[in-house]
Amino acid sequence: MPIAQDIKKISLWLTLLFTGCVGIPDRVEPVHDFKVQNYLGRWYEIARLDHSFERGLTRVSADYSLREDGGLKVVNRGYSEREKRWKEATGKAYFVKASDLGYLKVSFFGPFYGAYVIFDLDHDNYQYSLVCGPDRGYLWILSRTPKMEAAIKERLVAKAAALGFDTTKLIYVSQD
Repeated sequence: MPIAQDIKKISLWLTLLFTGCVGIPDRVEPVHDFKVQNYLGRWYEIARLDHSFERGLTRVSADYSLREDGGLKVVNRGYSEREKRWKEATGKAYFVKASDLGYLKVSFFGPFYGAYVIFDLDHDNYQYSLVCGPDRGYLWILSRTPKMEAAIKERLVAKAAALGFDTTKLIYVSQD
């Protein structure tokens, strides 16, 4: 019986390891009536919270396209001034629940997925979005254009702050 219990513990641990980063921070609600076709194409990063995989990058963009398996292909790209070169990472994303809910899991590293939660979106024209990861340490403000109207940016920052994100640490990304 101890072997069966060990197997159950290992299975639980592996399940948590491979799915534990796709949760949603409390009080954050993914957008409803999400239309993936409208989200496809290029998005420019207007602001982000700092993290190692984008540290020091400017001119950051993300391109979304459909995959044959029903998921999304994600290509993130940014320029490292220090290294004088472009850096690019290609990943895949899948809906966690329904395809009309802005809640996906994304992977750039094998079987490891992280949450991609769209919690504010221009539903009319898909010109801006506010995205977080599995916790409040990940936040992005995205736009279809390299510059965003100040009033929209201020509203998105205020919403994120009201939900507990530390917006005083936002990095405003140069797109020049």
